[in-house]
This record gives sequence, C-alpha cells and structure tokens, in this order.
Amino acid sequence: MKVYNTNQIKNFTLLGNTGSGKTTLAEAMLFEGKVIERRGEVENKNTVSDYSDIERENGSSVYATVLYAEINDKKLNFIDPSGSDDFINGVAAALSVTDIGVLVINAQNGIEVGTEIHSRYLEKAKKGAVIVVNQLDHEKASFDKVIEDATERLGKNVTIIQYPLNEGTSFDSFIDVLLMKKYCYAGGKLEISEVPADQKDRAEELRAELIEKAAENDEGLMEIFFDKGSLTEDEMRRGITVGLIQRGIIPVVCVSAKKNYGVGRMMEFFTRVFPSPNDVPPPVDTVSGNPVKCDAASPASAFIFKSAIEQHLGEVNYFKVMSGEITEGMDVVNNKTGNKDRISQLFAVAGKNRTKVPKLTAGDIGQTVKLKSARTGQTLAAPGNNVVFAKIDFPEPKFRTAIKAVNESDEEKLNEALQRLYMEDPTICVEYSKELKQTIISGQGEYHLNIVKWHLDNIFKIAAEYITPKIPYRETITRIAQADYRHKKQSGGAGQFGEVHMVIEPYAEGMPDPAMYKINGKEFKISVRDKEEYDMPWGGKLVYYNSIVGGSIDARFMPAILKGIMEKMEEGPLTGSYARDIRVTVYDGKMHPVDSNEISFRLAGRNAFREAFKNAGPKIMEPIYNVEVWVPADRMGDVMSDLQTRRAVVQGMSSEKGFEKITARVPLAEMNRYSTALSSITGGRAMYSMKFAEYAQVPGDIQTKLIEVFAAEEKDE
Repeated sequence: MKVYNTNQIKNFTLLGNTGSGKTTLAEAMLFEGKVIERRGEVENKNTVSDYSDIERENGSSVYATVLYAEINDKKLNFIDPSGSDDFINGVAAALSVTDIGVLVINAQNGIEVGTEIHSRYLEKAKKGAVIVVNQLDHEKASFDKVIEDATERLGKNVTIIQYPLNEGTSFDSFIDVLLMKKYCYAGGKLEISEVPADQKDRAEELRAELIEKAAENDEGLMEIFFDKGSLTEDEMRRGITVGLIQRGIIPVVCVSAKKNYGVGRMMEFFTRVFPSPNDVPPPVDTVSGNPVKCDAASPASAFIFKSAIEQHLGEVNYFKVMSGEITEGMDVVNNKTGNKDRISQLFAVAGKNRTKVPKLTAGDIGQTVKLKSARTGQTLAAPGNNVVFAKIDFPEPKFRTAIKAVNESDEEKLNEALQRLYMEDPTICVEYSKELKQTIISGQGEYHLNIVKWHLDNIFKIAAEYITPKIPYRETITRIAQADYRHKKQSGGAGQFGEVHMVIEPYAEGMPDPAMYKINGKEFKISVRDKEEYDMPWGGKLVYYNSIVGGSIDARFMPAILKGIMEKMEEGPLTGSYARDIRVTVYDGKMHPVDSNEISFRLAGRNAFREAFKNAGPKIMEPIYNVEVWVPADRMGDVMSDLQTRRAVVQGMSSEKGFEKITARVPLAEMNRYSTALSSITGGRAMYSMKFAEYAQVPGDIQTKLIEVFAAEEKDE
C-alpha cells in the first residue's frame, strides 16, 4: 500500500440511525475501493465492519469500526460507529479525528432520532455534513419527504446534488446536477448519459440553487458569480469544499447501498469536495494554547481516539497522525504519562483486515499494537515535542445499576474485567460506593450495559448479576436540638467514662458564631474557645465548636468527640446516608480522673449527636437531576404522562428542529430504567439527557418509608 500525502487524505464519519444502512454502505465503499473482492451482507453476518462476535450475534453495530478505501489516487479514511444512542461513545471518538459527517438517511423513514442525535454532535464538533439518501429502492421511499424533513431539522443549507428519477422498487437512475448527467444502473450496469428532456427544467433549477449556494461560501466565487452569472464545475466544487468547512452547505446525494447504485459516484464526489486534514482549522495544543499545523514537515504527534483488546493481538490503539510522520520502529513519548514507547508495527485497517505500512503521514489514520500503557484520549509525540491534544468530550452516563459477582471469590476478577471494558469504552463508568456499599456501573442505556454483561459472560467467563442500585440520599436537620449522653462502662480493671452535652443546628453560609441557645425554655450561654470547619467529601459542611469552660472536659478529649460525630455524619441516623450542613457546639460534659479516655468520649460524642439529630427535625435529601427529553410531537402526551408518574417537575416545553423538547427536574430514584421506558413509549424515537442539579427534600411519605426500610434492615443484621 502506498504512503499518502496529507492532501491526498479525506477523513469522515458515517452517521445515522440504526437501520439507515451505514454498514451496508461501508461494505459497498470497501468493494468500490478494492479493499474487498466480495461484498458481505448484514443478514449473513459477514460484513467487514461488524466483525466482532457480539455484533454478528445481534445483527447490528456496537463498536466504531475504522475503515479505508483507495480511489482516484486518494485515501478515504472513514469510521462506522453504531447508530444506537447507547454507543454514542463511538460517534464522539470518531468526530474527534475526522472532518466531515456523512449522514446516512433511510429514504422510507426520513430524519430519525439517531440522525438528530448525530447532527447535534456534528454541530457541537463544528464539522460539516453531507446527506446520503439510502434505500431509495424501498417501496416506501420518499426523497421529497427526506428533503423536507432535512430542511426543517438541519437547516436551509441542505442542497441537492443528486435526485432520483424512479424511487421505489424500480429505482435504478438519478440525475447529478453538478455534472448535469443521468446515472442509470439498468441491469446492474452503469450508463452515464445527458439529462433527459423531461428533467431539464428541474435539473437546471437545482443546478442554479447549487451554484448560488456554492458561491455564498467564498468571496472570490461570489465575484465570479456576479460577473459571469454562473460557476464552472471546479468552481462549484471549491465552493462546496469551503461550505463544508464553514458548515454553510449540506450536499445531498443518492444511493442504494444494497444494490451498489451510486456508491462509486458518491466516493468520487467525496474525493473531489471533502477537505483534506490540512484544509480545516487545526487542533490546539492544550499546553501552549497554540494551533498544531497538520504538516508532514512538523515534529511528529499522534492522538489516540480508540483503544481495544482484540483476539490474537492483545491491546491495540487507533490513532490519527496530527503532525509530522509516524514510522515503524519510531520512539515516542506519551505526553499524558511521560512514559516512553516504541511503535513496533503500523497498519492501515479496514475492520479486522490489516495492511502493514512503513509510515503514516500527517492527517492519516492507522493502528498500532503492543504499546505499554497508551489509552484513549492520550497524545503520543516525538521526544521533545510536548504537545497535548484535548481529551474526547464523552457524554455523561444516563443509566445506572449495581453489579456484583455471583461468587464472592470472583469480585477481584470482576473489577479487573470492568476496568478493561472501560479502557475500550470510556462511557462505561465504574465506581465502588463506600456510602451505598455497592459497585455502581453507569452507561448510556440498558442495552449498553447488557453488552457489558455479555462480555462478562462470554469473554471473561465471570458470573455476575445486576441488582437495583441504591440512591445516595443525604441527611440533614431543620431546627436546633440539644442532647446529653453519658457513656459509662465498668469492667474488672479500669472502666470507661465520658459525658458530652451538645447543641446541633442547621448550618448556613455566613451565619454568626453562637452566643446563646434557648431550648425547651432553657438558656445555654456559649463561649466559643475554638472553631473548626470541614468541607465534607460528599458535599456540605460540618462546623465544630469547642465551648467548654471550667475544664469540665479536658482539651485532649475534644478530637475524640469530633471523631465520634464524624462517624455518625458518615452513617446518618435515619437511613445510614451521609449527613451534611450541620453545626455542632459542645458546651459541657463530665470526665473521670481514671476511667475517662478517648474511646469513651468518642462514643459519648457519637451517641449525643445521634440523639440530638433525631430531635432536630431531621430530613432526608434526594439527588435531583435536570432532564431534557426530545420527543416527536405525536408522542408528547405519553412522555409527559410518564414523567408525571416519576415525580417530575416540568420546567418548560419548546419546539426544536422538528422535535418537542421537555425540560424537567426529576429525582434520581424515579429514573431507574427510564431509557428502556422512553424507548418503549416512543418506539425508539425519543432521546434524553440528564445531569445532576441539586439535593432536595424528599416528600414526607417517602421519608417515612425510607426510615422504616432502613430500620428493618438494621434489625435483620
């Protein structure tokens, strides 16, 4: 395989809803690019893109597959991620190293929720888009409906390059208004001819729109357009390229990927209008803040956008050469860890097919193996080049569950397996919650975590089960309370004695130090001797006052009292959840000259705090999330009704690009399995996001129930 220069390389991502035909289109492009001699089919589970066991078993993409094709002395690097929102990590990773998003749209379904999700990621990444209308050979195909939906949801920059002549089961022809030619595949053989007379008017009208749209993106072309009233084909292509970079045009082309109609022409179009890596705005070195030019003559650097573990190979890393050249046998430095490494082998990859190459130049995408500790989002560079590129912005998790090994002896193996899966997919979040005493695993949806379970069962051979995750509640108080507690224990030798008197109250930022408390008709004068403030690791504060006068408790026992209070803050009296935002004043007590010790005062402080807490109007706080749901208008009522059953407080509703957007605040306790419910309610046509907002008090009936459940659990133990 030849080494391609930067200006011969085109990088893009295949995007679109599950079922749009991305994998079939990828197979057709590999065939046209002479990478494979025979096209596989999704139904036969023999495509290059979906080559893993789980993808073949499920019949759909799970991973983002890196592919390439060679055509017209250009190298097309393209990535085929899953169309499912559960595996959106592949889209985020792919867009970090490609320059254009190719939105594949099913001609019978139009703009679907997956298309909408991916277009949002394109917008966020500031990458240009091309629409490929696929499956025009389906009996319910409607090109005009696709254009109508696309214009409404993606904007008025949607510009037709090709349109079909006979969409439906007899589809075999389309008009290319850029070339003003008819492409016909009657009998499976391509014939190119002039535009038929009955299509002249429409073709000329669309060509005029294309010329105008191409000219809008370049001042020089605009001057030519005003001067001559038209543009040449090359000038139009130049305008399209600039428009793609500036997101000022969204070209539309036609294919039937299954029949391989239009795919070759589409690829030719890509080679001539897609920008090369050195045409687009360069990425920024996060260390210096300077742009890094995509130039083969610059110091070498590469960005790892995907790490994986593959059978017979072990750890593999996929990367884009950001500058300079990466050569086989080259020494590099991981600028994230400082570790030195060596590029032992280099490959151009098309799924599981690998072609060994001696080097890759700036802008190219490839694979290497057996790096010591390289991971997704890290930068490799030639020694002395300290450049670091920004990490990939992966989405927040939306679905959580608890996981445990069926056999306790497998817990360590389970944790190791989960860490390996996280290495491959950084949107899988795993943490052991000391508070909940559970290992919590979070992802993008139930299907996402079911794939994790499949790997544990089939690859790692670890029996594990998902269980309902506990909710990280918080406990606090609403009023002042006082308590005394005497810890007294007598044994054969020295005994234990410690007595603590304290007042607790809700903490609020900026409140003055206490001077007097009046509780149950009694006044307690306070003389503050010492004040300690602690920001709790789980949020909120504890403020601790030493107001002992007259030596009733020796100063050396005050830290022990604080330790006892901290223990109860860490395991709240109501439900065992963390407590927060409390002010404690220890103002009196007693000690014994022989029997008093640290453990006595730790227990006295702990129990005095517990008693005062229960009398201080305790309340349980629950995590509240900001939730945004995008839903088709015809399913709006069903989604609203479901949210109301989840104690949601709707903040607003608006229309956005053909979808209705609901903004609500919902307790985390009510979001369990929401992704599954939403998919069921809307037929998979809705999407949502959620982000932590705050802690808020739970309703009284729920608090009572939570306390009862906790008391029953303690009794059982």
